[in-house]
Amino acid sequence: MDYQQKRDIIYSPLRREGIFTWDWMYGKEYALATIHSISKSHRQEIAQATERLGRIFAKTAAAIQSADPSLLKELGIPKAAIAAARVHYLPDIPTLIGRFDFVYTGQGWKILEFNSDTPGGVVEAFYLNGRVCDYFNAEDPNADLNKDITVAFRHAISRYQQLGYKTDNVFFSALEWHEEDAGTARYLQRCSGLAAMFVPLKDLRIYQDRLYALVDGDLLPVDVLYRLHPLGILAEEKDINGYPTGAHLLDLVVRGKLAIINPPGALISQTKGMQALIWNIHEKGEFFTADEHQTIEQYMLPTYFENRFQSPVPYVSKPVLGREGGAVTLFGSDGGIVERDQEGNYWDQDIIYQKYVQLESIEVETLTGKYDGYLIWGSFLIGGRASAITARVGGLITNDLAYCLPVKLDG
Repeated sequence: MDYQQKRDIIYSPLRREGIFTWDWMYGKEYALATIHSISKSHRQEIAQATERLGRIFAKTAAAIQSADPSLLKELGIPKAAIAAARVHYLPDIPTLIGRFDFVYTGQGWKILEFNSDTPGGVVEAFYLNGRVCDYFNAEDPNADLNKDITVAFRHAISRYQQLGYKTDNVFFSALEWHEEDAGTARYLQRCSGLAAMFVPLKDLRIYQDRLYALVDGDLLPVDVLYRLHPLGILAEEKDINGYPTGAHLLDLVVRGKLAIINPPGALISQTKGMQALIWNIHEKGEFFTADEHQTIEQYMLPTYFENRFQSPVPYVSKPVLGREGGAVTLFGSDGGIVERDQEGNYWDQDIIYQKYVQLESIEVETLTGKYDGYLIWGSFLIGGRASAITARVGGLITNDLAYCLPVKLDG
């Protein structure tokens, strides 16, 4: 059986089911019809590192939320989002649904970033991966982990009720035209176990100092909003008349008139400036426990707000709130540019500098033949606990054209 036939057998039924429909994106293959192995020991270590790092990010974010607001500005948080980011909903966790991106290096597992605000790859990890494992008669490392999503959402709603928020009307929202985002929001709605509705972002309205959803011509009040839409973008959005709807929505959050998921404080952990701050505190030997210092040293990379790297140390520069490899530049051991993102997004943002590590190379089969790329592992932190994993294969700079690579548990 050739690769095209395998692909048709796997993905045609999925498209008909309507849950995972974006196996083909941007005019090219996205989800691969092959499978990659991860050992049980590596699976266990990724989970352990995810939870340990989650606690470190939570501890640091909580301290930032109670610090002077100027610190959030230094981390790259947009001015319109600073007050909301300081609202502390969920104790002891940095976000409800987040994803650490790991690479396996000669020095072991290292994180590149923490997608704590609007992580993608959810359906790929919690749904698609199991279906591909079924096809290959393989063990799914993510088996039965959907329940983590259910538990996390119920915990969040319970917490908001304890804080006095209304939680009767729950809505999930994303850009309806964006197949992946809308599909992910609908999948999370399905897994949440909540009596909730999906509404496109374009059908949200602010009226008489409250958020409403336009459903079948009626305006329904929104008490809790799950939004798969970056807070940094939302904060700057205006309506067609120039009214700052994004800033008003965040003001509703600040005044306790709207609960949002992920919580607004997730933006603090999303910014790559957070990694620079954690590393700076770590080098000074302050704030963290001995075990936390060990975790930082083991799983994080030296990261700074200014360029401290000198030859022969290769490094990478990244925008603090960039996405999908936007505005990333790789520098070699001689200080020269090895590779630079060619798109026009995020170049106006503040930059952090991070030690570059050699990515794990891999060859995969695709519709266009063999592809030599580099492997990045995503590990979800759901409600403070390690959950499903996913893998992507792309170039030296992993962008939105990277392949989704299903994984199986080996041994």
